[in-house]
Amino acid sequence: MSKIAVFGSAFNPPSLGHKSVIESLSHFDKVLLLPSIAHAWGKEMLDYPVRCELVDAFISDMDLANVERSTIEEQLHQPGQSVTTFAVLEALEAKYPQSELTFVMGPDNLINFAKFYKSQEILSRWSVMACPEKIKVRSTDIRDALRSKNDITHLTTPKVWRKLVENSYY
Repeated sequence: MSKIAVFGSAFNPPSLGHKSVIESLSHFDKVLLLPSIAHAWGKEMLDYPVRCELVDAFISDMDLANVERSTIEEQLHQPGQSVTTFAVLEALEAKYPQSELTFVMGPDNLINFAKFYKSQEILSRWSVMACPEKIKVRSTDIRDALRSKNDITHLTTPKVWRKLVENSYY
């Protein structure tokens, strides 16, 4: 049975903090990165296709064979509604029936986990892992630096910072 880590995040934008979490998941056969298509708590984010493009650049920079971007949220999305973690895990379980899924979240989401739709059922059906960043860089740090016209090369990967700067995001 293969082991799949499911790492959902706004990736608004991907940071070296995200990278440090992903690198700690090397013992999984597959690590699926899921940019949120519509944030459950109404968080303001760059458009989903832009964040997917950033995640693809991020994955390319990391060059880890077990990491890929999942499009499951696109398949589940209904306009005007958020896609729940429960729905994502259920859909991935159907797509990968011979795999053991582990939902990975940052410690900030662990604090709010009880607010997740069907949080108790998630805990009873799948593994859940809180994984702190080994490098304390948040997406907010990148957005703030870009707004202040500061250097971000030490906050994210090369292809991501190039795209952010070239397209004047944030």
